[in-house]
Amino acid sequence: MRARVEAGARLHVGFGNLSLAHERLYGGVGVALDEPRVVIEAERAEAVVCEDPVVTEYAEAVCDVLDVPGTELTVEETLPRHVGLGSGTQLTLATLAAVATVYDRDPNIRARAPALERGGRSGVGVAAFEAGGFIVDAGHPTERFTTAPPDPGEWEVPAVVARHDLPDDWRFVLVLPDADPGRSGATEDESMRSVVENADPAVADELASLLVRRLLPAAAEGRLAAFGDAVGAFGRLNGAWYADEQGGVYRPPAGRLIDELAETPALRGVGQSSWGPAVYGVTDADSATASREAAETALAETGIDGDVRVVEPRNVGARVETH
Repeated sequence: MRARVEAGARLHVGFGNLSLAHERLYGGVGVALDEPRVVIEAERAEAVVCEDPVVTEYAEAVCDVLDVPGTELTVEETLPRHVGLGSGTQLTLATLAAVATVYDRDPNIRARAPALERGGRSGVGVAAFEAGGFIVDAGHPTERFTTAPPDPGEWEVPAVVARHDLPDDWRFVLVLPDADPGRSGATEDESMRSVVENADPAVADELASLLVRRLLPAAAEGRLAAFGDAVGAFGRLNGAWYADEQGGVYRPPAGRLIDELAETPALRGVGQSSWGPAVYGVTDADSATASREAAETALAETGIDGDVRVVEPRNVGARVETH
């Protein structure tokens, strides 16, 4: 038996709170995308066999967690790494689902993610893999924050406190500039600790009001302009926390692209996903072509090389098939 797993990328809009002055820390907000995608096929084997060295590393960890001897993996599609689309989590969880399936095991995604070092701060990537949609997670009790990262498995993935399908005619414009990758691993941990230890609690108060009064109602009611405006404001407020760590409210060169794209009438909620450099905005199907052209023009006018994609929101989780 072979198992085939397909999962989409995710956007990370930001966190609800990064200040130690409040009771809950983090609280991720994000959106599942239908593309770009991870597509992996797996079958049983006596050792890990895979041509992709990154996926090989993930697969070895998965086999340890599942206590199985090995797997042969074929990576049909993958996500660009460390650009803000959640590649590590989606690849790891897709590998987990595929290997568990060929060994007739329940992948138990949410419970096993911490042992694979996924879902430690934000639960958006895990929730996107599970069910897609627009996602808000509960974060963690602030009292559990430590300057040293916890060992793998010493946390639970934050619970989903709100999830909504997004309308089928919405489109997200992705701009992927050719730039240095976003922060990850130990570098990301160090930056996040610095941000948390110095975060202004007043920003969290603004974010809480924005989330409850504007963003969640717009998502629930499918109002694109209101949703986009709230997402854009949420991202800018998050950027105020990160400014010292990333060289501005948005990390270069994302800021220049965002300034250009913000002038596009049909494109709302322009922002940076996670540490970037991915930039996104939301529009509708009728305006998708014009929005794509505006994004391509923004790249040209700023002198930045890169790619533009127009993608749909994803309102379902990963697909697992066997054959």
